[in-house]
Amino acid sequence: MLRWEGLERVPERWGSSVVTVGVFDGVHRGHQHIIRRAAQRGVELGLPVAVVTFDPNPVEVVRPGSHPLILTPIDRRVQLLGEAGADAVLVQQFTEQLSKQAPEQFVVDFLVHGLRAAAVVVGKNFRYGHRAAGDVALLERLGSEHGFSVEGLDLVARDTRPVSSTYIRDLLQRGDVAAAATALGRPHRVEGVVVVGDKRGRELGFPTANLDVAPFTAVPVDGIYAGWLSAASGVPGAPAGDPQRLPAAVSIGTNPTFDGTERRVEAYALDRTDLELYGVHVAVDFAERLRETLRFESVGALVEQMRRDVRRARALVESSGAG
Repeated sequence: MLRWEGLERVPERWGSSVVTVGVFDGVHRGHQHIIRRAAQRGVELGLPVAVVTFDPNPVEVVRPGSHPLILTPIDRRVQLLGEAGADAVLVQQFTEQLSKQAPEQFVVDFLVHGLRAAAVVVGKNFRYGHRAAGDVALLERLGSEHGFSVEGLDLVARDTRPVSSTYIRDLLQRGDVAAAATALGRPHRVEGVVVVGDKRGRELGFPTANLDVAPFTAVPVDGIYAGWLSAASGVPGAPAGDPQRLPAAVSIGTNPTFDGTERRVEAYALDRTDLELYGVHVAVDFAERLRETLRFESVGALVEQMRRDVRRARALVESSGAG
């Protein structure tokens, strides 16, 4: 799959293509539906599929300081777009200047001259251009003028509510990672480099990987979760033959039993005390929330609860297979 950083990086030799445009944060089932349809049109026309995505989120530029939580960092998003069917992804930096571009000029720059669109596939709620003035109806009219077809798809819904990035963020803020996984089509993931923490987990018999998570990551609400721990090139220190993803119990919160104040994401790979993860970029995938974060009256009571959490996490992860 090709990746271009900015419209100017699209090669002049790039021919006609089927194009879809959006932020695509999460690359959830709704996004996947659009990209699959674009891929079908690509097969019908014998053309590649090009996806335009924006970084940072346009909302952050239009409303500075709003900081919409990020479901998928840009590298992960591009990877998922490729897996969904994109042949090329144009990562366009979203700037104040771009936010003020007229819808008609956006179409000319990106769809006509840049990606030479023969067909465009978007959701029916697609908006673009200054003050989001452009809609599918305008896109269809401009397509007639410039020689490309337009298809506006109905939104994918779950429990009568359209699947959207906002909907998934709301689920995560309620701790409903299982419902988020259904909407995403895969478990929600949080990534970060493992850094040195208090090493208290090791003392208690449950050594954890303490993730240094990027600002504004969509971290689920505080609580204890079942999930998986993985690293892109395998987990260092794990014996050969270990699975790429290790079952894990995950804690999100401030460790109130020890009067902690720093919110952390910590993952314990079940039954593993032999892993060397400091400095390694790892990912945590969430299967289900086990309970809320609690303050315990003694360390002994905490350890006993952790044992119960581990048993439940193991049962849940095993029953869900590879996730």
